[in-house]
Amino acid sequence: MDAWSGTGRTYAGTRAVRLGDVTPKGRLRLDALARYLQDVANDDATDGIGEDAMAWVVRSTTVEVHAFPVFREPLTLTTWGSGLGSRWAERRTSVVGEGGGRIEAASVWVHVDLATGRPKKLLPGFEDVYGPSTGGRVVSARLSHGDPPDSANHMPWPLRFADFDVVGHVNNAVYWAIVEEHLDAQAGSRLTLEYRGGIDRDQHVEVAAEGDRLWILADGAVAASASAQALG
Repeated sequence: MDAWSGTGRTYAGTRAVRLGDVTPKGRLRLDALARYLQDVANDDATDGIGEDAMAWVVRSTTVEVHAFPVFREPLTLTTWGSGLGSRWAERRTSVVGEGGGRIEAASVWVHVDLATGRPKKLLPGFEDVYGPSTGGRVVSARLSHGDPPDSANHMPWPLRFADFDVVGHVNNAVYWAIVEEHLDAQAGSRLTLEYRGGIDRDQHVEVAAEGDRLWILADGAVAASASAQALG
């Protein structure tokens, strides 16, 4: 992923990797990383565009793990606008640890009408805030993962009360817990998670997995999908 161009707005936040954020071996888990990313994104949007900060849903996220941060490592997360579309935008976030941890992330967020949930054109002032750092880069919200093959292995995934957020859907970070469970996340890997739709209470959820890919199904329909590959 490209680094910040040096032009336009950036926003930085700090975190320390806590006990509840790590695997038994002490490295940062992917679901904890996802919480860090969505928190700094919301902090930036709240500061930059105010009330419209809540009118965004994540479409896809790719993380490139160069070195996993570890327990108690202080982190700086720097985020900026990196691309625009008519109803969506991309932000990139660079996660750098004092002990050598480094993860680069890119997420496409869709701007939605809070009353209908449908995609909505970006507000006139949005490009004033985030446009300069994009350098005119245009991004797509198109998804690339297909449906699961018939040969995929299916297994149930039980939902918990703690999985749901204030809007009543399974939180974005929970999907990454499923990725952590079923895909081989290592330093030197690129992982992509695509969201097709939310998961609600009382839905039957299962995971279909094959090799380095998985699909999360809610009542038989694909709600999200993920892939892993080596950085090249």
